[in-house]
Amino acid sequence: MRVLVVEDDPQLGRWLRETFMASFGEADLVTSLEEGRAAVAVRQFDLVVIDRGLPDGEGADLLADLRRQQPTPAILMLTALDDPTSVAQALNRGADDYISKPFAPVELVARARAVLRRVLLDKGAVVSIANLDYDVINRAVYIDQKPILVPRRELAILEAMVRRAGRVVERNTLEIATYGFDDEIQSNAIDAHISRLRRRLREANCRVTIRPIRGLGYLLNDE
Repeated sequence: MRVLVVEDDPQLGRWLRETFMASFGEADLVTSLEEGRAAVAVRQFDLVVIDRGLPDGEGADLLADLRRQQPTPAILMLTALDDPTSVAQALNRGADDYISKPFAPVELVARARAVLRRVLLDKGAVVSIANLDYDVINRAVYIDQKPILVPRRELAILEAMVRRAGRVVERNTLEIATYGFDDEIQSNAIDAHISRLRRRLREANCRVTIRPIRGLGYLLNDE
């Protein structure tokens, strides 16, 4: 799962990115409306968190770009404007929820999970392949209905492949799912993560295979 944070306050932006990374996986941070538009033009996000007051415009102006995406991400607005008219305007333009500053971390994460649940339930919040179940909202992996722990990078790769099961997933797609805009990616990083992921699944008696497709990427399916 990938989150985009659009927030111009440096301290709050870093805190938001770290909070969402801890709860949902990969998260990217941009600081303006222009950067937000550039980010959503090149990358698909599951959740977008937008501050309304950005240095180059109204954060809600990004909603039209997001609503044209397929699939449409869950959208959470952040703002100091908590009057009913401002709330109604943001919701009417396409936001899924609206939270006023200041807010407690527990409320922020709970609101984010709620909007993700509403959006993802329509797409299938739990994906099952052979004896593997992946809970998209809670980012939890089960083998034979027993939970197993998967490190963050491997989990991002597994999620990207599970959500495209039976199709070849290109290496570039896996890199986008696993790393942020500013991360340095070693040439063999994806191969190393997949090797460890395969071993982890095999040790848990998981009946799915991850096969390399030469020159293209990887394919996950039922063995």
